[in-house]
Amino acid sequence: MNNHVFTHLDALESESIHIMREVAAECKNPALLFSGGKDSIVMLRLAEKAFRPCKFPFPLVHIDTEHNFPEVIATRDKLASDLGERLIVRSLEASINRGSIVIKNPDLPRNPYQSVTLLETIEEFGFDACMGGARRDEEKARAKERIFSFRDEFGQWDPKNQRPELWDIYNTRVHPGENIRVFPISNWTELDIWQYIGRENLEIPCIYYAHEREVIRRGNSVIPVSDLVQPKPGEKVEVLSVRFRTVGDVTCTAPVESTAGTVEEIIAETATTRITERGATRMDDQTSDASMELRKKEGYF
Repeated sequence: MNNHVFTHLDALESESIHIMREVAAECKNPALLFSGGKDSIVMLRLAEKAFRPCKFPFPLVHIDTEHNFPEVIATRDKLASDLGERLIVRSLEASINRGSIVIKNPDLPRNPYQSVTLLETIEEFGFDACMGGARRDEEKARAKERIFSFRDEFGQWDPKNQRPELWDIYNTRVHPGENIRVFPISNWTELDIWQYIGRENLEIPCIYYAHEREVIRRGNSVIPVSDLVQPKPGEKVEVLSVRFRTVGDVTCTAPVESTAGTVEEIIAETATTRITERGATRMDDQTSDASMELRKKEGYF
């Protein structure tokens, strides 16, 4: 006799699996964006539950800034290899070499330029739908977006012209050159993600857990010292116990001070925080209230 009680995680999982299957059924050539971060790892598990024992009906795709944490890239490659799924990696460095991206200051974060390489990749493979791990609770602009988010022939998003999704009915119609961005975990929260990681015993990059790291204090953020980030005159290098709530471009992703070294400790810490995930740790999102929305209008995920 099955005594399993249907929980809110089961409801979220069921919704996400339904969305993924809808993409596979309605779209001709979809892709799953997979970076090796915690949200995309949850997406990977959901795809397993949606389509195993068959192969995924889409490849995994990563737009690599070349400014990633090595622990995340190692996890990306290992999980894709363990599952035996196709992983397509396209690099901003290649776009820079082609001249389609021009970065005047090499010290600036590369996140804002990802949209160029993403749109080039969509055109290269003819993807009509790209699934990603964005969530509504991360950032104000992402809270505006539908689960099936239409992009025009220029890859741009118009927040004032979105398709209705009444009763979870999704419109997947696109014309040649257009595509849809799909967010299967849009209704999840950061706390839901960590509870699911714990329930499913998912392997994630070690830097999500508390560890000692050399950092510098810059503005209101604690910045990890690396080959790409060195202390400026007057900045002092400290060794602190930190963990990352989100991972991205090394030059603009800040950890938080923490001693939470287990999933249970992170769940307890997450349940009491009042600061949003990206608001606390992504310096490129803090430069302007509209920065993310402007980047999304230009094609950013």
